[in-house]
Amino acid sequence: MIRSFSTKMLALAAAVLIAGCANTGPSFEYIHLPGTEPSAGANMPFTSAIGVGSGRVVFLSGITGAPVPHSHPHVPAEFDHVDFDPEAQAIEVMERLKETVEAAGGDLQDIVKVTRYVRDIGANQDIINAVMNRYWGPNHRPASTSVEIVRLATDARFILEVDAVAVLPGY
Repeated sequence: MIRSFSTKMLALAAAVLIAGCANTGPSFEYIHLPGTEPSAGANMPFTSAIGVGSGRVVFLSGITGAPVPHSHPHVPAEFDHVDFDPEAQAIEVMERLKETVEAAGGDLQDIVKVTRYVRDIGANQDIINAVMNRYWGPNHRPASTSVEIVRLATDARFILEVDAVAVLPGY
């Protein structure tokens, strides 16, 4: 009887472990304030909050449109070939975010928090928002903070730097 009970408990524990490891769905949930739900027509590049239930948390360092690798301390001449148009910079930042989170084993929809450092928000925010919305897709908006800055440390010509936090499922 005891052996049978132990065998059943072992089988149950194995089933729970296997089921837990097979979870490939989101490891987080969106938390919307009234009127900010996508169904309410909100067209924001962010959500009010995200609750994390489980997963592997990955912190992505600040990303600009600068080529990688580049010299430290920074050498401005290394950036002379960069397109400093706000849309081009936002695209480059999102491509680099995508590449970085993929290197960690995830994708853009695993990013739950971004902090955007923007030079001249009034002139650049709408363009940056449009690019980010295209990359996030219609069903994903990470929590977000935007900070207006005077200049980026990389080079005065850059207008955007983004750091992020991702939660990868199945960890």
